[in-house]
Amino acid sequence: MPKRDYYEVLGVSKNADEKAIKSAYRKLAMANHPDRNAGDEDASERFKEASEAYEVLKDSQKRAAYDQMGHAAFEQSGGFGGGAGFGGGGFSDIFEQMFSEFSGGRGRTDQARHGADLRYDLTIDLDEAYTGCQKDIVANISSSCDSCGGSGAAKGSQPVPCSGCGGIGKVRAQQGFFTVERTCPSCQGAGETISNPCKPCRGQGRVEKSENLSVNIPAGVDTGTRIRLSGKGEAGLRGAPAGDLYIFVSVADHPIFERDGSNLYIDVPVPMVTAALGGSIEVPTLGGKMARLQIEKATQSGRKFRMRGKGMPALRGGAHGDQIVEIIVETPTKLSKKQINLLKEFDEAGDASPQTKSFIDRVKTLWS
Repeated sequence: MPKRDYYEVLGVSKNADEKAIKSAYRKLAMANHPDRNAGDEDASERFKEASEAYEVLKDSQKRAAYDQMGHAAFEQSGGFGGGAGFGGGGFSDIFEQMFSEFSGGRGRTDQARHGADLRYDLTIDLDEAYTGCQKDIVANISSSCDSCGGSGAAKGSQPVPCSGCGGIGKVRAQQGFFTVERTCPSCQGAGETISNPCKPCRGQGRVEKSENLSVNIPAGVDTGTRIRLSGKGEAGLRGAPAGDLYIFVSVADHPIFERDGSNLYIDVPVPMVTAALGGSIEVPTLGGKMARLQIEKATQSGRKFRMRGKGMPALRGGAHGDQIVEIIVETPTKLSKKQINLLKEFDEAGDASPQTKSFIDRVKTLWS
C-alpha cells in the first residue's frame, strides 16, 4: 500500500509553519498512542504514521528534501521505522520534552522534590461539631533540618551543580528519532549534588519531628470533612516546598441525638396523661439548653414534631437545620392503690381507645 502524503497524515497544508506541524502531531500522537489504545492495531498504525511524518517535517533539511522528491528522498536509508524507538519509554516520557517546550522552559524539576501531603485523622463529638472548636494536635512529620537550613549540606559547604545533568535536573536520551528527557538519576531531579552531607539529616534537608499544631474546626462539620493546613505536610527535599497536612474529621455518635445532614433526631418520653390531655414539655437541644415544645392532646407514640432551626448549623454559615422530636408515650409503672382505682374508674367510664376497638373489629371481620 503506497504511503500517504506526510502533510495529509498530519492534516496540515504544505506551507504550515513549525508550530502548526508540532501542534498537529501532538494531537494525533496523544489520541493514538499505544499506551492509551491497548490492543488497537489501527491506532498503533496511525501513531507510527504520524510519528514518521513528524520526524521528516519538523526538520528543515528533511522537509526540503521531501518537498522536492517525496518519499523517494528517504528510500535508500530504509525509511524511518514509524517510531521504533518507543519500546523503552512510556507515554509521559515521550511527550515530556514537547510539553516543556510548549510551556516555555526546561528548568530544574523542583516539583519532583515537593514534600508529600500528609493525613491526620481527628475525632470530635457532636457538641464540638455544633459550636465549632479549637483542637490541639501533635503530628509526626518531616520538617526542615535546623542544622543545614534544609539545604542538605553540612555547615561550611554548599550543594554544587550536578555533573550528570549540568544543573538542569534532567538528562536526554536518544530513542530512535526522538530525544527524550528524563529525571536525572544522579541528583534525582534536584540539579545539585552534595559532597559533604549534613549528618543530622543525612543530606536530605529534612528530619522527623513532632510538631504541635492548633486546628480550627468550624461549626457544622460532619464526618468526612477535610481541613487543609497549607505547608504543614512533609518538608520538601533539600529546601523544596513542603506539602500540605489534611485533617480528616470524624464526628462521634451522640448518646441522645442522631444526626442526618443538618437535621437532628431525638426520642422523648412523655407521660401518658400529658399525651392524652396535651401540654408543654421540655426538650433538650445541642448546646446544653432546654426548649419548650407544645404537645397536642391525644398524641400517640411515634408522632413527630419539628422544632425549626434547632438542628446543626450549615458549614461556612447559613441557616440551621431542624430538630425532629419523636414522642414515646410512657406507660405508668409502680402505681399506688389509689392510682389503680382511678384507672379502673377511668376505664369503666367509657371507651377512650378507639384505635384498639377498631383493630379488634377488623380482626373479627377477617376471621369470620
